[in-house]
Amino acid sequence: MGDFNGWNQNSHPLTRLPGGDWELRLPLSALSHGQYVKLLVEHGGDCFERIPAYIRRATLDPCTSRLCGQIWMPENPFPWTDQGFCGRKPDAPLLIYEAHVGMAQEKEGIGTYREFAERILPRIAEHGYNTVQLMAIQEHPYYASFGYQITNLFAPSHRFGTPEDLKYLINEAHRLGLSVLLDIVHAHASGNEGEGLFRQDGSDGYFLPGERGRHPAWGTLLYDYGKGEVLHFLLSNLKYWLTEFHVDGFRFDGVTSMLYQDHGLGRAFTDYGMYYGLNTNLDALTYLRLANDLVHEVLPRAVTVAEEMSGMPGMCLPLNRGGVGFDYRLAMGIPDTWIRLVKDVRFEDWDLFSLHHELTTHRTGEKSVSYCESHDQALVGDLTLIFRIARSEMYTGMSTGSENERVDIACDYHKIIRFATLFSAQGGYLNFMGNEFGHPEWIDFPREGNGWSYLYARRQWSLAEDPFLRYRFLDRFDRAIIALAASLPILEPDNSSAVWIDNQRKILSFARAGLLFVVNFHPTVSATDAFVPVPDGSRAEYRVILSSDSPDFGGQGRISEHYLYAPEKRGDRLGFPFYLPCRSAAVLAPVSRG
Repeated sequence: MGDFNGWNQNSHPLTRLPGGDWELRLPLSALSHGQYVKLLVEHGGDCFERIPAYIRRATLDPCTSRLCGQIWMPENPFPWTDQGFCGRKPDAPLLIYEAHVGMAQEKEGIGTYREFAERILPRIAEHGYNTVQLMAIQEHPYYASFGYQITNLFAPSHRFGTPEDLKYLINEAHRLGLSVLLDIVHAHASGNEGEGLFRQDGSDGYFLPGERGRHPAWGTLLYDYGKGEVLHFLLSNLKYWLTEFHVDGFRFDGVTSMLYQDHGLGRAFTDYGMYYGLNTNLDALTYLRLANDLVHEVLPRAVTVAEEMSGMPGMCLPLNRGGVGFDYRLAMGIPDTWIRLVKDVRFEDWDLFSLHHELTTHRTGEKSVSYCESHDQALVGDLTLIFRIARSEMYTGMSTGSENERVDIACDYHKIIRFATLFSAQGGYLNFMGNEFGHPEWIDFPREGNGWSYLYARRQWSLAEDPFLRYRFLDRFDRAIIALAASLPILEPDNSSAVWIDNQRKILSFARAGLLFVVNFHPTVSATDAFVPVPDGSRAEYRVILSSDSPDFGGQGRISEHYLYAPEKRGDRLGFPFYLPCRSAAVLAPVSRG
């Protein structure tokens, strides 16, 4: 029923087909662009409304204020100009800027696809990132769910604009040299009946029955991956976003939850028996293999990233080698490690051996995406790393003219934590929008508890542009390290060498891609002779090409960028002594003698 039949509840009944599908065939002329439609279902004596599962747009009917399906078939197709595609080059490191379209504007309100394309995409491209990962795109009625309680998998969120506006955003991203990943939610779905898939025809339908069909922690619905119709539905959803919207791949949400019958809750995964057994969800594992096969067949250059924290072997192995087929796995232990260290351990007591292991651990040949902090850690109840160190001083001590030791410490650690994470990465790097310059506010979407306020559901870009605030130094430093990571094959897995850790003085040093990286994590003690090892056989002199202590980045300029360092033998190691102030990091490059 809908505009096309005057909302007549009886004139257009559907026919049930084998497998639980329902069908109504209409001539194309019966429906027109922009019309509102819904289903009326009679089941067990009950009568209720639903939105068609494959609807391409769901929005509010202005006449009834009800969420309805909307016929979306514009007379003219979107004028794509990205056929030549100029996004991320396949051999470039994966440098992801994770973004939420709605909260990407500085205004207290919801941003649009067009605003994001025109104001935020240029900033991301100028910053040096080559991939933008879009969150909360699939339709979700509750804004504060951060896009994780999906109701309509084929419909772009109506809050941010029309489907054509999203296509405009993606087209602009490609024009600027950015690939676009979609945060895809196939692990669970919203329990809403009126808008979503739950009891679509009165039965369990898409989901597992009873308690098995409810996530014990999230309360959301769990797909029955053992049904062919469900596989068809989810796989067609992937192809739809690739072909209709030209996205370049997906970050699969909640993969760990999919892989295990108990969703991996409370498990440390300390032995292989935890990966393989009756707890393994073979139906979900089969779906993920099919999903990766389909995505890479439809778009061979596509990128798939698994949000997977259990470490199940084979996640990033090709299908023909028995793997699941993902290109990258999120290194989810890294942000957990950083927040634990900052919250619970004195800087002087950080264990650099353990830290370096967490920063670099991965299965041989597997690519992972490293990140310092996630959007989850910026939600109410938690804080960003810089805020945890600076506390309330961030509100009063970020002026470039003020002297504030706590803010000095916070800014220094903000830089060296990003330095160590990025340059230790084993394939890719991710940053959530605004974190690059130390955005001071947490995230709190409008809800009843805050009076439906948008004050904390936005990004204050002006902070990074204010010449009288320190945020601009942090922003500038992020640009510098991203530019360096993009220019050389630094992030290729398994290419680190000459690692040297002085746990007493809190110094970490390593070599990658011909460059030397050194970090002093100690809060107060500067190293006058930090040992910087060089790869065996290297006789080149080295010069500093990047220093977190540079005045350009708000530092004191104590590290010379002109002095040449000549390697010498120290025991059985080749290297040179180096002055490294507390809470600082530097990159050194070989200098040609000719």
